[in-house]
Amino acid sequence: MKRGSGFPSLPKGAVRLMTLSACLLSLPARCSAEPQAQGPAATGRLAEIRFSGSERFTSGQILAATGLEVGSQVGRADFQQVADKLAKCGRFSSVQYRYGDAEGGVRVEFQVTDAPAVPVWFDNFPWFTDDQLIASLQSSVPLFDSTAPEGGSLLDDISDALQLQIGKMGFHNTVSHSLITAPGSEERVQQFRVDDPSLTLESIEFSDAVAENDRSLHSRLSDIVGGKYSRTALALFELEQVRPAYLSRGFLRVKFGTPAAKVTGSSVSVAAPIDPGPVFSWRAPTWSGATVLGPLELATLVPLHEGDVADGMRMEQGWQAISDAYRGRGYLDVSLSPAPHFDEDAKTVGYAVRITEGPQYHMGKLVLTGLSTEGEKRIRAAWKIPTGAVFSRAVYDEFISSGIKEAFSGMPFHYEKIGRFLQEDPKSTTVDVLIDFQ
Repeated sequence: MKRGSGFPSLPKGAVRLMTLSACLLSLPARCSAEPQAQGPAATGRLAEIRFSGSERFTSGQILAATGLEVGSQVGRADFQQVADKLAKCGRFSSVQYRYGDAEGGVRVEFQVTDAPAVPVWFDNFPWFTDDQLIASLQSSVPLFDSTAPEGGSLLDDISDALQLQIGKMGFHNTVSHSLITAPGSEERVQQFRVDDPSLTLESIEFSDAVAENDRSLHSRLSDIVGGKYSRTALALFELEQVRPAYLSRGFLRVKFGTPAAKVTGSSVSVAAPIDPGPVFSWRAPTWSGATVLGPLELATLVPLHEGDVADGMRMEQGWQAISDAYRGRGYLDVSLSPAPHFDEDAKTVGYAVRITEGPQYHMGKLVLTGLSTEGEKRIRAAWKIPTGAVFSRAVYDEFISSGIKEAFSGMPFHYEKIGRFLQEDPKSTTVDVLIDFQ
């Protein structure tokens, strides 16, 4: 801190006010404060310091992050430096401070507004549990409370502290951070990972018999076993490969616990806990909002019958089949909202399915670019939806997948890339088809 010989006296009750607005970015913030009222750049004894406005942190926690100490010599430049530091750390969306005379020196008050925080995700630190890492960070990184900001310098402080931790294990790699979407959810998390730690996933042992005995699942283990150890990759594997094995058997409430890792040299073996929950049987769904398709037709598109095992994968296929049936009739904006109703005693599940059909679209213009005269002639001749006719997404998809190739049959050239786009106009309920040949 800057030191000086004294702090000039202000008129009784006078206050100097400084304000700073923090930039909250996915990268560290770069902000500065501009004074609303200028004062002399002198120093004085810090007699009192207060913090207000935060619902996440106590005054003591914020004070620990500033480096200020009661009794030290301070001046406006020191308060500005602290305000800049608090703004740039990412924990606060705004920082204001005011200072003035107090008995025995100077008083200062910082007013802050908490910024959004997200959970932390430790990707490849198999030597430690999450609780161990969180406890270590709480004791070594001011303003770490088991969450992290979306951006700011505090993220680098966390990474540096984690680097010290893995250094004790003999790994001297850097630790990086990135804001990602957690596997299997829409929640944003701040991921911390060791860059190139040379750790290999040697094996996965599932706690439940279904996963341990599923042959098709074990045939996919080579997708992840033998590669670099990553909890993110493991979570994606559970989501994309393990979870379907349970859903198809009616375990609709299967839960995956936090994997436990064991490290031997540079190899990692993982014990993956799974709570399968009960097997549910199917009850016929109820429908609302549907006018184009009747209950009988809707029911035939979901390939399950009363009393069947509630196969979650077949359900998803059924919801998709209903969406495809609507889009094939021009209802491109259709949406389904299946709400499950579980009967825990009977171990059955039924769905209340709300269908929002939206408008029926008709064919607008076919816009082609990048074609020769002969090429455009062939494409227009092969296109099967006349202007003004009901637009069928199924016909469009078939044309993209095979119709274009057939139209160019016998021509002495090909296109490396074909861009396509549907331009919907809800007001006129028309859709233009744009195809760009490159």
